[in-house]
Amino acid sequence: MRYWLMKSEPSDVSIDDLGALPDQTVPWYGVRNYQARNFMRDQMKAGDAVLFYHSSCAEPGIAGLAQVASPAYPDDTQFDSKSKYFDPKATQASPRWFHVDVKLVRKTRLMSIKELRSHPELANLRILQKGNRLSITPVDPADYAFILSKL
Repeated sequence: MRYWLMKSEPSDVSIDDLGALPDQTVPWYGVRNYQARNFMRDQMKAGDAVLFYHSSCAEPGIAGLAQVASPAYPDDTQFDSKSKYFDPKATQASPRWFHVDVKLVRKTRLMSIKELRSHPELANLRILQKGNRLSITPVDPADYAFILSKL
């Protein structure tokens, strides 16, 4: 099993939105960074653990726990000319963008970015590294266990 931190803007899909969706599952659509795409396409497996992170909001932080619920498959938004995620170079025969489904495990208290930074044990957590803007990052098992113990 692998561990991941996946960022979502609460104005798009919040932890509460995820909880209200059928089967409490959402396709992780709209990723347009090759490294994040490659994580989903090449490394994520159903059952992997996810730290659901609220980003681009008043108080960013880990808002819940989720799990990868499907293998990667083409993100349909790349084919929709009305979508902000449309990619004119993508075709059904040769998709460029993939995603996985993410299923809620449980909502947690918000563990803010400030709180994450306050723990020296998490110094290597990628989200805390200067210049890191990836929406999906792997999490070391020890970091995941530490965070879980604080939630």
